[in-house]
Amino acid sequence: MENLTESELTLFTKYKITSAETDMFARIRAGAFVNLLIQSAIGSAENLGFGFKGLKEQQLFWVLSRLTIEIYKPIYWHQDMEVETWPKTVEGLLYIRDFVVRDKDKQIIARATSGWLAIDTERKKPKNIDGIQAEMFVHLKGKCAMAEAPEKLPPTTDGEVFTVNSSYFDYDLNRHVTSTRYIDWMMDVLPIDFHKNHFPKKISVNFMKETLPGDSITIKRSKTTDSQFSFEGFNMQHNTVAFRGKIEF
Repeated sequence: MENLTESELTLFTKYKITSAETDMFARIRAGAFVNLLIQSAIGSAENLGFGFKGLKEQQLFWVLSRLTIEIYKPIYWHQDMEVETWPKTVEGLLYIRDFVVRDKDKQIIARATSGWLAIDTERKKPKNIDGIQAEMFVHLKGKCAMAEAPEKLPPTTDGEVFTVNSSYFDYDLNRHVTSTRYIDWMMDVLPIDFHKNHFPKKISVNFMKETLPGDSITIKRSKTTDSQFSFEGFNMQHNTVAFRGKIEF
């Protein structure tokens, strides 16, 4: 793994949008869009030796902590897109990964930056990864999809409250609610008529505490401007903030 080049550290993955990934208007769902970014990140990590298997040997697993996406135009059913991703840098315990998304004509349709934590399976605390060449995580520090870091969101102080009960298909291999479901939940608490005429232009999410089987979440939705909403999910069983989000339309 010594002296890896930019091309070796960068993964390009092509996807064709399926009907299962779209909304009633044939546009890719925000949660499905995030899922394709996550799948690309998983593929990149596996190729570079610090994926699920590599971390499991150290009794660690990856958790997405922060994500910020700018979407310049929606992509639709049957259309093709390509996700470029690379590990960019490390900030404390946060591993930063960036993304650029292009359509079939190689036009950029989205950019994203994300922060990941390597979590100890026993202590459930983040730690740095051992045995992986540190240079790999910072070699492309100057290659930025977005100038800003993954956004750290403030609390949502007021707004309308909705309740969500987590269920079987919300959970992932780590037995907690998977990251994309929080995106779906935020979109679900907006009216269908609103979605008809609006598509997300920017999404930021902070994943604060895991949501486990049987947990219920109250989601506070606040309209901060005519085109922007902030969200906060509160875990009723554990008395903790599960996530914070912001969507601009």
